[in-house]
Amino acid sequence: MLTAITGINWGDEGKGRMVDLLSEDYDIVVRYQGGNNAGHTVVNPKGKFILNLLPSGILRDDVVNVMGNGMVIDLEHLAGEIGRLRKAGVEVTPEHLKISDRAVICMPYHVMLDCLEEERLGDAKFGSTRRGIAPVYGDKYMKKALRMGELLHPERMAQRLKGILEWKNLTIEKVYGGQAAALQKMLDWLKKYGEPLKSYICDTGLYLDEAAKAGKNIMFEAQLGALRDIDFGIYPYTSSSSTIAAYAPVGAGIPNRKLDKTIGIMKAYSTCVGEGPFTAEMFGAEAEALRKAGGEYGAATGRPRRVGGFDVVASRYGVRMQGADELALTKMDVLSYLERIPVCTAYRVDGELTQAFPFTDALDEAQPVIEYLEGWGCDISGCRSKEELPAQALAYIAYIEAAVGCKVRYVSVGPAREQYVVL
Repeated sequence: MLTAITGINWGDEGKGRMVDLLSEDYDIVVRYQGGNNAGHTVVNPKGKFILNLLPSGILRDDVVNVMGNGMVIDLEHLAGEIGRLRKAGVEVTPEHLKISDRAVICMPYHVMLDCLEEERLGDAKFGSTRRGIAPVYGDKYMKKALRMGELLHPERMAQRLKGILEWKNLTIEKVYGGQAAALQKMLDWLKKYGEPLKSYICDTGLYLDEAAKAGKNIMFEAQLGALRDIDFGIYPYTSSSSTIAAYAPVGAGIPNRKLDKTIGIMKAYSTCVGEGPFTAEMFGAEAEALRKAGGEYGAATGRPRRVGGFDVVASRYGVRMQGADELALTKMDVLSYLERIPVCTAYRVDGELTQAFPFTDALDEAQPVIEYLEGWGCDISGCRSKEELPAQALAYIAYIEAAVGCKVRYVSVGPAREQYVVL
């Protein structure tokens, strides 16, 4: 079974929590895109963890975790993440974690360029996490990036890096007026943080293909959501990688394989970190109440998330883009304080109603059409079966299913691993 776990909306839907839960039935968990620009928060008997680079299956002792070729990896950040897990008693070994030799290394100068460009943009900034993601993906497609496998060939890597820096420093110095990246300093950084990772680096595509042949269950973990996809998201306020399920076999290293199932993850309301159009956004006291109830602050950045009611238009689009076969609805318990639950059922664009998700430029002028559904007004965090959920909560779920055209299979009623209901 090859299953993708993907975000339906703007990211931060609770994918890490669902991967941690569902990985019990899988042999391998693969991250197939992105870098340390998003965080997956997982709460289980081992504690509370925020994972930026490592697959969320790393918290299960019997699951092999793979960092795929579609990822961009900050070695220093990865070293810190592994160190924090080990300090918490989580085992991380080459048998437990495998890193693609084709994954790209996110260098310190990528982070520097990310920060310099955001500062140059000023009020027109994209809302980057300033972790080098756009610059390193740009270098990947310019064929001027280093890959993890090059750590195994240090002399050749040093020669390539010398040529890359001659080119890269032209931009740093002449465009931004920054300080040039020194070759020796970059080589020292690569040695310090790359040397301990050498035993983890391998041909993960071959490993995954053989695992699939052997009938292993493989889960593909996405970062962010459909609306942050470089092609289909709210461009240019997107990530720099493909966040959709269709890319999972490619970013994992097995483009010859096809997915058996896609599980889409979405919150029972809407949240968004960063810049860009967010039609269903709430403001003022109403927004602050929802933000506090849901603890809506970015796992990677700590930034307050923008919040709003469930967005039918955006979610229906996300379900289609992800090809979702079933859905997990997270943070249902957060809405328990509301007597009436706001839902964005349509957009008004240029004076006309639409239920189709528009091009980004049209989104800038879109106005939400809000309707209200009856709340349930009681704590549902202890519910473990459909029968225990209040009638109003079941009605809310049924409404969402009909509105987005996909069945909800899992309902999260709290952050802990056991706090969920299977419908």
